Amino acid sequence: MNIGDVSSRSGLPAKTIRYYEDIGLIKPHRSANGYRCFAETDLHKLAFLGRARALGFTIEDCRTLMALYEDESRASADVKQLALEHLAKIEAKIADLQAMHDTLGELVKGCAGDSRPDCPILRDLSGEG
Repeated sequence: MNIGDVSSRSGLPAKTIRYYEDIGLIKPHRSANGYRCFAETDLHKLAFLGRARALGFTIEDCRTLMALYEDESRASADVKQLALEHLAKIEAKIADLQAMHDTLGELVKGCAGDSRPDCPILRDLSGEG
C-alpha cells in the first residue's frame, strides 16, 4: 500500500504517518524508487497508534505501548500500570476543569450583565476581588 491508501484505511493524515515514521514508531519498507510501501502490519500499527493517541496517550506512552504490544513475553501488569497512570492524569484534568467550571459559573452568576461598568468577572480576573 502507498501512503494514500494507508492514510484512508487508518484514518490518519499522511502528515501524521510521515511524522510517526520520522520518530521511529513505524518503519515501512521503501521500494527501489524510495516510495514507502506499507504492509498490513504497518496499517495495524497505525490504527493502534491512532486509537492510543485518541485516548490521550503521549507519543512516549505510545512508544512504550507499541513495544509492549510487540513483546509476546510482556506482562499485562505493565500495560495496566501505564493505563492506570494515564487514567490518573485524565482524572486530575477533569478535576481541574470542574474547578474552573465552578469558579467561572460563580463569577457569571454574580455578574448583572447590564449596562453598568461594575463587573465581578473583571474584578476577579484583575485580582481586586
